[in-house]
Amino acid sequence: MSISTQEEHLSTADLAAIAKGGNAGHLTTSPASAAPLFGDDVANEFRSKWDAVQSGFVDEPRTSVQKADELVASAIKRLAERFAEERNRLEQQWDRDGEVDTEDLRVALQTYRSFFQRLLSI
Repeated sequence: MSISTQEEHLSTADLAAIAKGGNAGHLTTSPASAAPLFGDDVANEFRSKWDAVQSGFVDEPRTSVQKADELVASAIKRLAERFAEERNRLEQQWDRDGEVDTEDLRVALQTYRSFFQRLLSI
């Protein structure tokens, strides 16, 4: 299955970015924290594959169920990869060997809270 590179760009880099101006070097949250779990291209690809699975049920029910299982496993795998990538990006933003001040850590904790709430909303 091909996954769009556009999907790769929706990450915690969107959730926490370096602020401009007087707060240079401080992390800030963005509205992207409520971004969909999959980009439109990826979601549409999954939906299209689901439609194909469902439409094949009448002729080959067992095959359709097997394909549904594979598709769900693929979506779960992609979701786990996505969250692992986001978690790694979060960690890189605050784990800089003493180069992080309390404000950076406060904002990092807020970003983790948004990320955690997103995980629990699944």
